[in-house]
Amino acid sequence: MEKRLRSSLQTSAEEFLSAAVKLPFKSSKSTIKTLINTVIKPSSSLISTLPLSLCNSISHSISQIKNLSDSTFTASPVTPPSKRVRRSGRNKKDDGAHRENERQPIAEKLQVYAYILRLCVFHPQNMFSVSDLLPAVQELHDNLILFESDSILLSEIANLCEEWWKGDLLGKESLISQSLPVILSRSLTLKKKLDVHRVYAIRDAFTLFDFEDESIEDLKNLLIRCVISPLYLKTEEGRKFVAFMFCLSVQLTKELCAMIKSQIPFGRKSMLEAYGEIVFRAWKAVEGDCKYEIENGFLQGLVEGAIYASSAALATSIRRILLGFINQRTTEGVEKLIFYLAEPVVFRSLQVANSNVRQNALHLLLDLFPLEDPDATKEAKDALLEKQFFLLEKLLLDECPDVRVVAVEGSCRILHLFWEVIPSPTITKIITKVFDYMTIDACTEVRLSTVNGVIYLLGNPQSHEVLKVLLPRLGNLIMDSASVVRAALADLLLLLNDIRNFHFHKVVHIDVLFSILADDQPVIARKITKLLIPSYFPSKVTEEEACKRCITLIKRSPTAGARFCEFAALEGASLRSLMKLFKILIGLTLSSNKPDEEQIEGLLSAASHLCTNIAKDASFHAALKEELSAKKLKTLFSVAATACAQSSLCNIISTMSLDAVGDLFDECMGLITNCSGLSDNIEKQAEVRSAHKMIMACGWLDDMFEVLVEFLQRAACGCHVNFGIELGKQNGRSTTRMKTKSSMTISSKLKHSNQKKSYNTDKNRFLEDYAIAVGVAWQIKDLLLSESTREAMLGSGILESAYSALKVISEASFIHCLQHDYLNTYPVSAYTTLTLHMSLQNLETDGSMDSSQATILDQTLDHLLSCAYNVLRANNNKKFGKSLSDTGECQTGTSLTKQIRLSNMVKTLTVILKFIVDATTMNLAPRYQEKCLNFTTENLKFITTNLKEHSNAQWQFTEEDRKDIFICLKSSFTYGAKLLNVVLKTCEVSLPQAGAQGLVNELFNLIVSVEEFLGYGFAARLISVVQPWVPDLILALGSCFLLKETPDEGLFSDSSDNATLSLPSWFYILARIELSELRDAGSDEETERVRQPKDFSAFKKLVETMSKLLKANNKILDAVGVNFLTGALSALRSKNFNVILGLLHFVCLKVVGTEDGEWEELKLMLASLGEIYSKVEIEAEEVDNSEDDRQKLYSAKALLEPVWKSFIYDERRHSMEEE
Repeated sequence: MEKRLRSSLQTSAEEFLSAAVKLPFKSSKSTIKTLINTVIKPSSSLISTLPLSLCNSISHSISQIKNLSDSTFTASPVTPPSKRVRRSGRNKKDDGAHRENERQPIAEKLQVYAYILRLCVFHPQNMFSVSDLLPAVQELHDNLILFESDSILLSEIANLCEEWWKGDLLGKESLISQSLPVILSRSLTLKKKLDVHRVYAIRDAFTLFDFEDESIEDLKNLLIRCVISPLYLKTEEGRKFVAFMFCLSVQLTKELCAMIKSQIPFGRKSMLEAYGEIVFRAWKAVEGDCKYEIENGFLQGLVEGAIYASSAALATSIRRILLGFINQRTTEGVEKLIFYLAEPVVFRSLQVANSNVRQNALHLLLDLFPLEDPDATKEAKDALLEKQFFLLEKLLLDECPDVRVVAVEGSCRILHLFWEVIPSPTITKIITKVFDYMTIDACTEVRLSTVNGVIYLLGNPQSHEVLKVLLPRLGNLIMDSASVVRAALADLLLLLNDIRNFHFHKVVHIDVLFSILADDQPVIARKITKLLIPSYFPSKVTEEEACKRCITLIKRSPTAGARFCEFAALEGASLRSLMKLFKILIGLTLSSNKPDEEQIEGLLSAASHLCTNIAKDASFHAALKEELSAKKLKTLFSVAATACAQSSLCNIISTMSLDAVGDLFDECMGLITNCSGLSDNIEKQAEVRSAHKMIMACGWLDDMFEVLVEFLQRAACGCHVNFGIELGKQNGRSTTRMKTKSSMTISSKLKHSNQKKSYNTDKNRFLEDYAIAVGVAWQIKDLLLSESTREAMLGSGILESAYSALKVISEASFIHCLQHDYLNTYPVSAYTTLTLHMSLQNLETDGSMDSSQATILDQTLDHLLSCAYNVLRANNNKKFGKSLSDTGECQTGTSLTKQIRLSNMVKTLTVILKFIVDATTMNLAPRYQEKCLNFTTENLKFITTNLKEHSNAQWQFTEEDRKDIFICLKSSFTYGAKLLNVVLKTCEVSLPQAGAQGLVNELFNLIVSVEEFLGYGFAARLISVVQPWVPDLILALGSCFLLKETPDEGLFSDSSDNATLSLPSWFYILARIELSELRDAGSDEETERVRQPKDFSAFKKLVETMSKLLKANNKILDAVGVNFLTGALSALRSKNFNVILGLLHFVCLKVVGTEDGEWEELKLMLASLGEIYSKVEIEAEEVDNSEDDRQKLYSAKALLEPVWKSFIYDERRHSMEEE
């Protein structure tokens, strides 16, 4: 190969080029390079002939490519193509491929020519004349557009032009117009740092372009793309190049600034900081109009935008770009520029009425501080500085909490940075306000910012002398109501502990710290433990001394000492030292000195925590078991007189799974059976759970469950006696069960007869039994949460006895909850939870249930629904009072008593609703969907009715009561919406339409009732819960019509059902909202359903969301829109003209619109609209209607008329003409 090339090189230039293009390009490159660099001599004729031959060969090849390109643009036939066009289409594709095959060899030749040309241009001995080579290079450059499909050739030519420019060769300006866009485009497409470097290296070439010319648009677009390219923003040279672009043209500068502005709302922090750096570089480099545009067009707009931004996030993003200048304020001219831009607007904005503007302006001032004119006199600078401090002090007491938060953090930041140069009187004034006012501020965020600001201020040692005096004023914040404030103060104390000459106990008294350690949340208690470890369990003293100090802590504050031991291992205490401490604690508990009950609780609780931490290391298990012998455990239980102490022992035993505990069953069961009031006592719940763990660890769960069931049976028998509720039949398995250890041990305590005549009818005894049964119900529900205990319970032989007893107690608790205060929801909750788990236990592998399990769930559903309907029916018919008075059991009671009973009723209904939704979601009750929908609807009606009655009765709810009510309302809505979701998913054709329609209307009624009777705050919170369910609500609204394809399927004719249709309450509210937009809602006569004027702002936002979703799908819009139109028709029949006008305004202007194209696909709505229009037209002419009513009807007619004329009237006219 080399020989052929060498011989051709000696013949002629044309022969050499002809031979070179016949060889594979990649493999021949090195050979060609060697021959050109070494064989060609200065005296060779090739010096003059090769450039000319290259130019001719390149021109010839380019002509061939042009001819091929021109042949693709043949004229198309005038007549439309026949069906055989598909075959001709394939032929065209084949022709295109054929032409591409012809083009490929020509492109490969050009690659070789371009390579040889480059070797000649950059020959090591510069043998070739640049002027001779320029025509060939020019030919390649001018035809670059032909090579777009060949990236290799395109890159080869662009590289040649780039090197020509870098070499400052003759005619370099003529090789830029086509190559530069290629190089720039490649950097944006390939996204390689090397390409960005190459663009930056030839940046001066861009100055040759006229950026005011229209033909430059493509290049300008490429340059603007660089502004949003992550690669250009990440690399140093990329940012420099973007900054350089500002120098090219005033118009380009404007467009670059506009592009950067458009990215601010969405830009990440790094991106915005890069923009700040870019604009600063550009500002330094440019002059004249470009500089003016940056200063007065871009930066001035940013300063104003940072102040008047619509959100705090947007203001923050803008300030990040401005920081590119603020951080360079020492650069000449920057300080003057900042003052020139900010001074006119910042001080004015700090005193405006809008709190958001004040907050944004304060943020900007803090970033700019100190804002000063470098050219001003000292007196002017001092006056301006004093003005800034004055405004800062004023904003510390601003009426807006968000402004105060920024002011206190900013004040501490300024003091930290400029303490040495700020006058002492100014420091005193600011810091006094911070400690005297900010620490007792009503806003949690302000108090938190105060603590964080002081922590930051401590970073300046100059402040320590002053803070040493003032810090005790912060001490009360350790007992703040907000946990975040307490945690921040604990961090402050930890910081003080590391600063010389500061003592944390002078800020917060040690007894207060003990109190916080004992009672506060784990995260705060751990911080306090870390604070106290150097004093009460130091690692630098002997183990004996460390243990002695810890014992001192436990004796001084037993609860605090126990919490200290809980977190000691996490804060670095060695397990070996803790093991020694554990032994000492056990020894002190058993000592002859007999500590008091409180100290015993502390010692055992501390030992329990230590045992938990030590047991994580298996190497200590043997030592722990040796320390906890059977004799010691028995003695410890005899010493542990309180439930808390016994709970700690249970934790120790369950942690170590000790075997020697055979005699401790009675003590452990004492904890479990003493469960009166358990459901409301969190501490007691923790104690019972400890006992459960021990029972499980010892294998006594069956015995414990038997005892619990006996308590339930006792309470069930009491319900039978007191309320006449029938006792269920006991399952045979429970009667044949062998006497267990538990039944023999406590039979003397629990033995009783289930016969009515032998039952103790004393009311106090029943109340006690019922209270214990509530605690047992809580335990059963809690035990079902754990997989291990759940499996053991569901496998018990007396499970059905528990189920039967809970069924009786639940019935009594539900039916009589409006009569008695002591009845509780937990039996119902345990009853439903147990039913679900029993139903799921024996599910077959294919997911279906056997007949017995189906019966369990069916029985529970039938039972609860029957009870619910009895209660709701009695409430609706107002018969409760009479029936209760007949029994002598009812006392009307105070309004507080009624509230308690009603609250229990709502909670019970919510529990049942949750059970229904869970069963439906798991497809355990497919036959009950209609019943479940109806029950949920009646439940929501009951809630909304009582909300209205309570509002009318003006019951005084405490804030805590309101929160409890709202939780129930939120749960009721969520479960109702979830039920709708499940029903809509599982029902394909046989959708329970009436049930779904009724339920969704009651859900909307609940939303408007909450806003009407509880206020906007609760409604806004409820709307946040509603938002995820809006699509389901919309589908349910249209469920009656979604399967209708045509308007003649029994839609809305003059049927009796529609004639007597009762509008849901929320339709009236929706109509009112629409009317308020038509005119000021003064004292217009409204429906009785809406009694007081309300804005219903929260509901209005929900309606706006619904409108947006409805517009996205015409089929759903058609089905849902018919609902509103049918409601309007019903309102027309009842002569409620306010409602018809409001609903039609909503449909015609908010949801659909009056344009022809928007109604074209809404067949069902058009059919309904035609009927409404004719009836409105007739009603408007009725002489009995008042002038005001006729005006409303005319307004409604005007809304319908454009659509009626465009569709219905024309359609009827055409049909008549055809007939």
